[in-house]
Amino acid sequence: MALSLTLDDSWRQWIETNIERGCSPASIAKILADNKKLPSKYLPTVRPNITSDDENFIDIDGHTVQVICTLKSPRVVVFDNLLTQAECDELIALADGRLERGKVVDDKTGNSRLHAHRSSDNAQFTLGEFDVIDRVERRLATLLNWPVENGEGLQVLRYQKGGEYRPHFDYFGDSVGGRRHLEVGGQRVGTCVMYLSDVQAGGGTSFPSVGMEVKPKKGGAVFFADVDEQGDVDKLTLHAGVPVITGVKFIATKWVRERPYRRES
Repeated sequence: MALSLTLDDSWRQWIETNIERGCSPASIAKILADNKKLPSKYLPTVRPNITSDDENFIDIDGHTVQVICTLKSPRVVVFDNLLTQAECDELIALADGRLERGKVVDDKTGNSRLHAHRSSDNAQFTLGEFDVIDRVERRLATLLNWPVENGEGLQVLRYQKGGEYRPHFDYFGDSVGGRRHLEVGGQRVGTCVMYLSDVQAGGGTSFPSVGMEVKPKKGGAVFFADVDEQGDVDKLTLHAGVPVITGVKFIATKWVRERPYRRES
């Protein structure tokens, strides 16, 4: 059944004006709901998120994930026991032999290229390529209430001593390269960094805009939404991989899109 709203001319004009300005439908709907012009139950879901901040433990098919802490803006959730110790070891083993120097997306072309800001070795996998990857991806989909098919393939990264990823955003900007990536699944709306190893010193994930740093713990993870509640890119999600001082850091990164993701041919 289609939703019918009763709006006077001033509200209709306001909607038309903001559409022309390029405002997202979600941001327009949020203001309508705040002003009692739209029932809140019709607000679109624009980003992944856990069901409730009140839950400290979340059971998913017999696996219990602990919520350690949350931040509302930017939206950040830190987990423990997202992965089992065995799953961490298996993902590292699968990446062995596939690791190559990590690259970044070029804003001008959309192609991947080497960059001094990122000093890691990466291994890329496709959706559900191995049983453990399929299991982890489905667990994340349940945990974050976001479809499996909206996810990019899992990426395992290795940072050795001195390895880092300087402050950056995961969402795609308004550039030629960014627009090219938006065509294959829309915007990145969420990022989950899963720690596959303990690190003796350094190697955390920092959010410099809000003064927060998550320390790596094997089996733990940090999720953050790349967009705000209205679906607009959230500049507070500026984040970095802190240099490894002692030890080796292995992580698995999962990016999720607003729509089903398809790799470029």
